[in-house]
Amino acid sequence: MKPKHLKSCMAALGIIAASYTSYAQQAPKKFIDPANMDLTVKPGDNFYEYASGTWIKNNPVPAKETRWGSFNELRDFNINAVKSIVEDAAADQSAPAGSVKKRVGDFYAAAMDTATIEKLGYTPIKADLARISKIKDLQGVIDEAISMRTSGIGSPMFSFGVAQDRKNVTKYVVSLGQGGTTLPDRDYYLKDDARSVKIRQAYTTYLTTLFTLTGSSAAEAEQKAKTVMAIEKSLAEAQMPRVEMRDPYKTYNKFTVADFSATTPNLKWNAILPKLMVTGQDTVLVSQPKFFVALDGMLKNVSVADWKTYLQWSVLKGSAGSLSSPFVKASFAFNQAQTGQKVETPRWQRMSSLTDGAIGELLGQLYVAKYFKPEAKARMTELIKNLRTAFEIRIKGLEWMSDATKEKALAKLHAFVPKIGYPEKWKNYDGLTIGRTTYFQNLRNTGVWGYKEMVSQLGKPVDRTRFGMTPPTVNAYYSATMNEIVFPAGILQFPFFAPDADDAVNYGGIGAVIGHEMSHGFDDSGSQYDKDGNLRNWWTAEDRKNFEAKTKALGEQFDAYTVLDTVHVIGKLTMGENIGDLGGLNAAYTAFKLTKQGQSNEKIDGFTPDQRFFLSWAQVWRGNILPESAAQLIKTDPHSPGEFRTIGAPVNMDAWYKAFDVQPGDKLYKKPEDRIRMW
Repeated sequence: MKPKHLKSCMAALGIIAASYTSYAQQAPKKFIDPANMDLTVKPGDNFYEYASGTWIKNNPVPAKETRWGSFNELRDFNINAVKSIVEDAAADQSAPAGSVKKRVGDFYAAAMDTATIEKLGYTPIKADLARISKIKDLQGVIDEAISMRTSGIGSPMFSFGVAQDRKNVTKYVVSLGQGGTTLPDRDYYLKDDARSVKIRQAYTTYLTTLFTLTGSSAAEAEQKAKTVMAIEKSLAEAQMPRVEMRDPYKTYNKFTVADFSATTPNLKWNAILPKLMVTGQDTVLVSQPKFFVALDGMLKNVSVADWKTYLQWSVLKGSAGSLSSPFVKASFAFNQAQTGQKVETPRWQRMSSLTDGAIGELLGQLYVAKYFKPEAKARMTELIKNLRTAFEIRIKGLEWMSDATKEKALAKLHAFVPKIGYPEKWKNYDGLTIGRTTYFQNLRNTGVWGYKEMVSQLGKPVDRTRFGMTPPTVNAYYSATMNEIVFPAGILQFPFFAPDADDAVNYGGIGAVIGHEMSHGFDDSGSQYDKDGNLRNWWTAEDRKNFEAKTKALGEQFDAYTVLDTVHVIGKLTMGENIGDLGGLNAAYTAFKLTKQGQSNEKIDGFTPDQRFFLSWAQVWRGNILPESAAQLIKTDPHSPGEFRTIGAPVNMDAWYKAFDVQPGDKLYKKPEDRIRMW
């Protein structure tokens, strides 16, 4: 999950939810188990297969999943932990009105009330569709789009949010960005390769199906589908590509409201902002100004009738998964075409996740009370301290960086703020109404509550206590504007962390995660923010040039990895995460070598400490993925596939070569002078 106020400057590890106690208690006795490996493969030829080959062969993707790996195993433990919490809450009729347990229980109970949901059909959105059908002019179109954003319906045409001003991070500011499309990436509208064509065909079917389900004739539905596709293609043409958006300066464009309005004659922002509940703001940040110029032209050139169809579609697609089964099945069919998933995820699982997503800090309070152990936080605090020391050692030893820039880098490192487990103060969702029999309205209410809470930040001091992820989440992130590294409770478990594991396992797992998030502060994007979180250069020109030469080499390394047939990893898209892995694993190794085990050669289960360190890293990233999902993620996910995360950093580390006796002639061998040494 990437909350809107952090999205532009937050880098996450790229993994999914799980619990702490449930899995840790059942962790295997062998933290590095040879039974999961393929010892017939030379580690220098294919370290991924060597470390995890047997596990990969024995763990195909289940029908209800699109990929299966260590994280998915953890998710199954976690989602069952969450299930036990929400089902217990729903069954407890004695919970006091207004209590955390009562509100969580009511939300989940309503979400599982399929009899009522089926009976309602698409009744929950009939009023929305009828209201849109009565729009008479362009101003009505614009007003409806704005109303949809504030009413918990969705955000058609463009994105709107409140975020820190990246050049003045003590202030919140209105943030506007591109949007308006449904397919995962602009390329799906603009390219004519076989996969893009197939996805567009599936999307057209989805459009037609939903319009038919809401009363359109087959011919009308087909025409409406063409209308939506034409509008979204035009919006896609105006969008900035993902790789280009990685440049934080390109997406930082500050305007006065008057000046921005002058670029968009049909969008009068001095009138729009109050309708968005924004007052007292004379400036806005615009990520992609050219997109808004193009959108403004479309507002003039596309007919009101077509815009009405587009707005009705925005209601439909945002609601379909929460309506009766014909809508849900249509949504799954569209998802299936994109990802290859064989069967629908069970409803209890989807609704447990939805509860976490909608009221995560209510659910989170119940979760941490049952599953989070204080000793895990204490151990994490120690590990973070050790990783910070290791990172400091590494910065001081950089041969390619001047003392002047090192001083600034160290100041930034020392300013990192770690957050572990859960927020110091919980959101209490004051004013949010949750009914036990009103599932769809509960969703709308949470949307409205979230919107109001977001805009209420304007004019207030920046709240540095917030968490951008819910406690059950198995993930971690770095926020550039906060200069903070955050580790939700869910990540503090095996294979990342186990209280009874040896240091090699914990440093190769959670240690590398800590180092990964620290390295995001120094990746191609994060390195452009100073110790206070402001977008401001702190490098000498020569040092920046040296750094960019290293990023170029790393990009070329990942560009060479083939995912499917002729589909390659996109080195520029995955650059930040690849730097995070390379810097993080190096820092974790340096920290590990400061431990007693790291300085010994005592084998456990047949492996040396250094071998166990790298094997711990490898088992985190083992997994299988459906080809359809792999093809989609390579366009949209800033993380490289697990196979290449397994090998991408180690092949640049001398210690890996020594640990596994990797020699010239081995397929993964890189000459010492070609190994990329960055952080």
